Amino acid sequence: MANPTSRTRGTGSPARRTMTAAARAAAKRAGRPTLAERAARQEEEVTPGRTLLVEPPADGWEDPPEPEPFEDEPEESTPSRRVGRNVLTTVLGLVLVAALVMAAVLGWQYRQGRQAEQARGEALAAARKAAPVVLSYDYRHLDRDFARARALLTGHFRDQYGRTTKTVVAPTATTYHGVVKATVATPSDGGTPAASVVSATPDKAVVLLFVDQVTQSTQVPEPRLDLNRVRLTLTRTSDGWKVSGVDAL
Repeated sequence: MANPTSRTRGTGSPARRTMTAAARAAAKRAGRPTLAERAARQEEEVTPGRTLLVEPPADGWEDPPEPEPFEDEPEESTPSRRVGRNVLTTVLGLVLVAALVMAAVLGWQYRQGRQAEQARGEALAAARKAAPVVLSYDYRHLDRDFARARALLTGHFRDQYGRTTKTVVAPTATTYHGVVKATVATPSDGGTPAASVVSATPDKAVVLLFVDQVTQSTQVPEPRLDLNRVRLTLTRTSDGWKVSGVDAL
C-alpha cells in the first residue's frame, strides 16, 4: 500500500497551492499603501502647510492700529552717481571761475580804455604847453628859461637837458646873442594847433607836433623861420604829465 505522505510532500494538491499563493499575495498587499493612501501622501508632500480656520472670539476682534506712513529713506548714492555729481560740481565751478575771470578782464580792459582815452587828452594838452617852453630860450635870461623848461621834464631826459643847455646851448647863445622862439603851428584860419597823439596808455603817451621856430643871432641878421616836426614822449608823474623825451624828425 502506498504511503500517502510521500505522495503529497513534493507536489501537493492544486487547491492547497492556490490558497498558499493567495496568502502570499495578501501579505505583500498588506505591506503596500493603497491608492488612497498614496494620493494623501503625495498631497501632503506637495502642500507645504495646512490652512487652519480659527473661530472669532465672542466679543469680536479688536481693530488693529492703522499703519503709520513710511518716511522715504534716503537712498544711498551709488559710486557712479557720486562721481557724476562731483564732475558736475567741478564743471560748474570751472564755468563760474571762467566767467569771473572774463568779467574781470573785460572790466580791466574797459578801465584801461577809459584811462587811455583820458590820458590822450591830458597828454596832448601837456605837450602843447611844454613844446614852446622846452624849445625856446633867450640869451638875456637863459637861467630863467632853462629852469622853466626843466620844471616840465622828468627822468633821464631832464638830466640830459640840464647837461646840454649848460655845456652847449648857454655858451653859444651867450656868444652870439642867440634867441629862439618856438610855437606850435596853427592853421592859417586860426584853428586847432597841429598836434596829435600817436599812442597813449594810462601812464605814457607819444605826441607829434608841428613846431615853428624863429631863430635870431649875430650870425643870422634876419629872423629865420624853421618848420620842424617834433615828437614828444610824455610820462605821467605825481605832478602831472612831464616830457621824458624829445626827438626832431
